Amino acid sequence: MLLVLSENWTLTGGRADLPTAVRWAREAEDAGFDAVMVSEHIVLGPDAGAAGVMGNPRDYALPGNQDPYTPWPNSLLLLASIASVTSRLRLAAAAVLAPLRHPLLLARELGTLDLLSEGRIVVQPTVSWSRDEYAALGVPFGKRGRLLDEHLQIWAKAWGPSPVSHDGEHYPFQDVYFEPKAYRPDGPRLWFGGQGMHGPLLRRLVRYGHGFHPLGRPTPEDMLGDAMAGAGRDIADLEMIGGTQAVFPDDRSPADLGTALASIPEQLELGFTTFCIKPNQFIDDPNGIGTFCRDVMRRVERVTA
Repeated sequence: MLLVLSENWTLTGGRADLPTAVRWAREAEDAGFDAVMVSEHIVLGPDAGAAGVMGNPRDYALPGNQDPYTPWPNSLLLLASIASVTSRLRLAAAAVLAPLRHPLLLARELGTLDLLSEGRIVVQPTVSWSRDEYAALGVPFGKRGRLLDEHLQIWAKAWGPSPVSHDGEHYPFQDVYFEPKAYRPDGPRLWFGGQGMHGPLLRRLVRYGHGFHPLGRPTPEDMLGDAMAGAGRDIADLEMIGGTQAVFPDDRSPADLGTALASIPEQLELGFTTFCIKPNQFIDDPNGIGTFCRDVMRRVERVTA
């Protein structure tokens, strides 16, 4: 199980109580969880809530449905703090907005966190959806996919032998020495996902991916077997990340945990092995995360027995 640590501000009075999030991660590890996840934005603009703010504040932030005042602390710094108080927990840096940084800088940050955690970092690079965020940082929104592709090329080079050169459209450089490397010779584990399967996502996943993390429930034709086999890769080597879907009775109340976990056996049959859950969708007590995580593990054992 994977505990989602972003977007839980209904549990902390609406402010970014980061030491509490670090404590939650340690409690999740103690309860038997395998991973935690932290997502990111650097800034938000008016387009954050262009589609109307979500009804229940416990729900997931999606494109255009969130209050622009929503806290989004630096995900890598938060995960570094979590790494220092845990020993087994995997650290998923989800929705890393790669095009908003230089690839060598981001490779340095990710590689350092990978070394600090002794290989526990997982990275899900993406391009995101907010034109306002790109405009604020001076990055062309229309080039974000090509920028991400170049990031992935450079990361693979940077985590390999030095010196490194890159003759690309956006980030050319020659003969740089990138030391130290990441924990593994081929760098951190990479997940890819999104709201739907499309050509660029499939291409990145097949070439670089170690995990597939779709938003929502993928259909059988999205199961990637043919594409992986065509690239000489085994679909069994790809971690499949599923989740739990909270159904809220109204805009004020938490969801029922048992109902949310009921889909796990079906997802297991489809090949999913890791399941994300966001605690504030089910509880309102910030001191109850340890109990919640143990309850989740007991219930999952029952529905998968």
